Amino acid sequence: MSLPKAELHLHIEGTLEPELAFALAARNGVELPYGSTDELRKAYAFDDLQSFLNLYYELMAVLRTERDFEDLANAYLTRAAAQGVRHAEIFFDPQAHIARGVPMGTVVEGLWRALGSSEAVHGVSTQLIMCFLRDESAESALETLEAAKPYLDRIVGVGLDSAEVGHPPVKFREVYEAAAALGLRRVAHAGEEGPPEYIVEALDVLGVERIDHGLRCMESPELVSRLVRDRVPLTLCPLSNVRLRTVDVLGDHPLPAMLDAGLLCTVNSDDPAYFGGYAGDNFDAVRLELGLSEERLRELARNSFLASFLEHDESLRARYLAEVEAYEF
Repeated sequence: MSLPKAELHLHIEGTLEPELAFALAARNGVELPYGSTDELRKAYAFDDLQSFLNLYYELMAVLRTERDFEDLANAYLTRAAAQGVRHAEIFFDPQAHIARGVPMGTVVEGLWRALGSSEAVHGVSTQLIMCFLRDESAESALETLEAAKPYLDRIVGVGLDSAEVGHPPVKFREVYEAAAALGLRRVAHAGEEGPPEYIVEALDVLGVERIDHGLRCMESPELVSRLVRDRVPLTLCPLSNVRLRTVDVLGDHPLPAMLDAGLLCTVNSDDPAYFGGYAGDNFDAVRLELGLSEERLRELARNSFLASFLEHDESLRARYLAEVEAYEF
């Protein structure tokens, strides 16, 4: 669906399609434990978040050079633009690369080769959000923030991702306080597999402005009321929720109930190469499986721009919102 939209929950490493993975492996002399792209694609069947993460980190081995990260970002932007994405706030996971001996600078400079010219080349404005891996230590997160300081002219915010259960937001209080002092925007994954209490903690302890996922807020009427009152955006990823078994089938997804409750929901693709669809595919899927009306779809697109970190350019936000209103289904 080419309805103009912002993508606010997108892991750039999760856009690594099998064909590009094999191409980069050949370029860098990396041997993948799969005989073909078809065999690799068959491995994209997951029981839960951890089974996905195991493959996700394994395939990162092919990303070695600035050129690799540039190619990865350009491949995503080409697909996203074709599906109506006009603005993308892109996550990246520096700890996963630094642990493999790939420096912060290689990752950021490589991504920026694509992002720096994205508006001119792809018609997509972009921002970069650095995520901390919650299953790594708080000390590692602080070291990562320190390593990022030379690149903060290209990083707009920080996030928190990877395995949620057993890693509550409070673990990262210090690094989020440091990020806030540096003027960085703050988001965090919460309430995907973790309980509603993690969402509350992300808001109260980390001071986040957006909740990534947030699905399980629906288990707490009090939390829903708070999120509605404070207009806290939720970056939902419907196809991801099905692939990771958070929701059994898309028809059971709580998105319609969340919209009915007045929550500021957005629809995004998360790790689209692994989860069966990019941003437009997710819009198509919720329209088909959840019976969302054209006005509901327009509301989701409108929400995505309202929830985006475009305060530095309100005229751009206004232009995007006008595109949403003018769109003909």
